[in-house]
Amino acid sequence: MHVDVNTKKLKKNAFRVTKHRDIVASRVRVPGGACNAEVLAQVAAIAREYGNGQVHITTRQGFEIEGISIRDMAKVNEKLQPIIENLEINQETPGTGYASSGTRNVSACVGNRVCPFGNYNTAAFAKRIEKAIFPNDLHFKIALTGCANDCIKARMHDFGIIGMTEPQYDPNRCVSCSACIKGCDQLSVDALHMENYKIVRNTEKCVGCGVCVTKCPTRAWTRSRKKYYRLTIMGRTGKKNPRLGEDFLLWADEDTIVKVILNTYKFAKEYIDPKAPGGKEHVGYIIDRVGFKEFKKWALDGVELPPETIVKDNVYWSGIYFR
Repeated sequence: MHVDVNTKKLKKNAFRVTKHRDIVASRVRVPGGACNAEVLAQVAAIAREYGNGQVHITTRQGFEIEGISIRDMAKVNEKLQPIIENLEINQETPGTGYASSGTRNVSACVGNRVCPFGNYNTAAFAKRIEKAIFPNDLHFKIALTGCANDCIKARMHDFGIIGMTEPQYDPNRCVSCSACIKGCDQLSVDALHMENYKIVRNTEKCVGCGVCVTKCPTRAWTRSRKKYYRLTIMGRTGKKNPRLGEDFLLWADEDTIVKVILNTYKFAKEYIDPKAPGGKEHVGYIIDRVGFKEFKKWALDGVELPPETIVKDNVYWSGIYFR
């Protein structure tokens, strides 16, 4: 006997329809991709009791618990409650699982908690963004990466947040070994050169990656105390027009990033196509239809930009077009 089910409601509750009738998969959000071992144990317990014992680690750093009967969805939602509380996920009604799944799990590289190249705590910032935007049914993808190496592939998302630092140079600690110059030349953008046995940084060329900091043996180079970010926008995969995100803001601060993201949700709600399938339209396609200038007006509404922030006058995307 098969069960009649509202698939739209099922998906909103963060369950995936599978190729097997009456079988679903529970999609577990892990903001920033960081969790403690207790969450892993709880996911495993649900998989053993209600699933087929298989757990898929998604490309967005969440878990999909496979092989769950539609009849057990309510019980699974109850079992998910400790995980939701552990990860501090916003929730409308405890015990009912996830309130929406339109906005995908906010993903992040490991950041400066572990990686020597990371310029900021990516997981902490991801959780702040998650708190600000979730729950939400609009289709958004956000990713955070600690440095310009972009291990999370941030430029393939609607919002890519790339960590930057303004390298601080102390000439009194410099021994003119040129390690930073070689590092910047080989691993970054060749923004350093030596004059009179001291290092000069080309501020227009520097991308704020921090390679000079990691290469300096005497700590003549250090990271700036203030955290900076590069915000790339509207990268995407997909059937019609996959493309990489382009720079919108450089040397932005955390508050600015959050405000721009929240303003973009307002923009999307204003201009989304009411005839869009499932009530969802990818925000990148909304901007393509409405125009970048209109998006920019909404995105920067009420935003007080730091004096060092650079805003792109216009953004031009390329990519592959399938017609």
